[in-house]
Amino acid sequence: MSSSPGTLYVVATPIGHLEDITLRALRVLAEVDGIAAEDTRETGKLLRRHGIEGRLTAYHEHNEAQRTPELVTRLQGGESLAVVSDAGTPSVSDPGYRLVEAAAAAGIRVVPVPGVSAAVTALSAAGLPTDAFTFVGFAPRRDGPRRRLLEALAERRETLVFYESPRRLDALLAALGNVLGDRAAVLGREMTKLHEEFLRGRLSEIREALAARPAVRGECTLLVAGAAGAPAASAEDIVEALRVALTSESAPLSAVVQDVARRFGAPRREVYQAALALRRRKHDDAPRR
Repeated sequence: MSSSPGTLYVVATPIGHLEDITLRALRVLAEVDGIAAEDTRETGKLLRRHGIEGRLTAYHEHNEAQRTPELVTRLQGGESLAVVSDAGTPSVSDPGYRLVEAAAAAGIRVVPVPGVSAAVTALSAAGLPTDAFTFVGFAPRRDGPRRRLLEALAERRETLVFYESPRRLDALLAALGNVLGDRAAVLGREMTKLHEEFLRGRLSEIREALAARPAVRGECTLLVAGAAGAPAASAEDIVEALRVALTSESAPLSAVVQDVARRFGAPRREVYQAALALRRRKHDDAPRR
């Protein structure tokens, strides 16, 4: 047994095109004692493409709790290991975080081997502001938690970056439109692969374009403009939104005003005054006995 622990390498791998990997990553993958891989079949394809004999161990969300102590024990015994995900950078919405945390806590050296990330790849080609952005990753699947998350992000001015399954993409687009308003957005689909596509437009336009297809396939990264990039709302738009909300909802006036102000990026005081004027008109127009 070695008197000194090994090293854990966090290795980024291609998100599609198998040539999108650094020379350093290939050297590390060839030299380590073992590779903890989210999907041994996918990693096996990458290794064969580059002539590497890999010693693979399955390490994914369903066995992380069991495998993490085993891998830390190997590292403490002097082995050097690499952790890789199916695509992109481990720990970023992919397995790897628990192993990195446990290795660092055990005093084991953790070394990043940087490379491709779907979030940065999409940002680089989107044409949306990149001076600041918030990486959200996968939004909650259930409507309530997802809406609460989006409400918390509604006033953020930086570009928002989401990952989403093609099966749930329509629900996310609908929720974004309802909570944030019809903002500018860019959908990166199948990036670096044969059928790479970037769809640009308002959230409603992207949703409409996808609805016209028989199916949506492939890995999806959705970028949404921050609050400053939301389309300016007209006074008529705000009044109509208030009219609908006050007619169909039993929520207090303050809650309605807050929701409409957030959706349209409008000052709350102006929306409140518009709501009061709408109520006055409704009262004045009511039939008298």
